[in-house]
Amino acid sequence: MVTSLFKHEQIQTTDTKAKELRRWADQLVTLAKRGDLHARRQAMAIIREKEVVHKLFAEAPKRFADVNGGYTRVVKVGYRPGDAASVSLVQLVSPEPKKKKKPRRRKKAAPVAETPKATVKKEGAKDEAKPEAEVAATETVGEAPEEVKAEAAVEAETAESDEAAATEPVEAQAEETPATEAEPESVSPEGEAGEKKEEK
Repeated sequence: MVTSLFKHEQIQTTDTKAKELRRWADQLVTLAKRGDLHARRQAMAIIREKEVVHKLFAEAPKRFADVNGGYTRVVKVGYRPGDAASVSLVQLVSPEPKKKKKPRRRKKAAPVAETPKATVKKEGAKDEAKPEAEVAATETVGEAPEEVKAEAAVEAETAESDEAAATEPVEAQAEETPATEAEPESVSPEGEAGEKKEEK
């Protein structure tokens, strides 16, 4: 039965014989993987045909190189019609080569768009430089009634005049307001006479 199994690669037999056959077949595949002369002679003592032994020793090292054990498979088929014995199918397994796992690649984070610092500072400076009156005037123009427009215009004019006064040079202000000269103290005639007497 072992010779037939390696010759045809599958045979059908009863469950009890299939389990025993599996044990012998796995042992012979192990000998074939070893591949030396002594292993070949041990296999020739069990397998009756030289061609089957040559085939086994040629194919087994390549076919079962990555597997240690489990070279055969037993599949239950059903019951035999004559005596109702349970029948199984014994097959040589051809293992699939193991696929190498590819290392996972980490996804790169998308670059964050950075706003230039200079533009941010300039925009902030412009906003700070605008007086509140102008901002209020620009926001209310076209939407508010005429009274509000007039108030906004007056506020804008006062803000401009304040800015102009702040920017005028100090010398100009000094010219506009001349320093008052110190007036001589009024001296009474009695005081003058008293001073003359003291001098004498």
